[in-house]
Amino acid sequence: MSQTGRARERELRELARHFYILKDILRLRILLALASNREMTVTELARVLRISQPLVSFHLRPLRATGLVQIRRAGREVYYSLNLPEIQRRQTEFMELLTSAVDSGQ
Repeated sequence: MSQTGRARERELRELARHFYILKDILRLRILLALASNREMTVTELARVLRISQPLVSFHLRPLRATGLVQIRRAGREVYYSLNLPEIQRRQTEFMELLTSAVDSGQ
């Protein structure tokens, strides 16, 4: 496989992981809650979403690991917020991939 082919495979794997993480409706609800409230603690998210704190934490972990959410610590509190530039980067990357495939006739 050529260098370009390997780079494309890496890019596809990264995008697949991104969309895999977003496949869960609860994770999408968390992202929407954060979009509506700018930043929230796990306790606040659990209250708004009407689910347990451990379940919120479980679903925040992959969102944080992929950079879709970020944290800010204030004493003992941890505030979560959207990482809009990273979300936009991933969406743009996906659209560019599709556009280049259409343009090249693939």
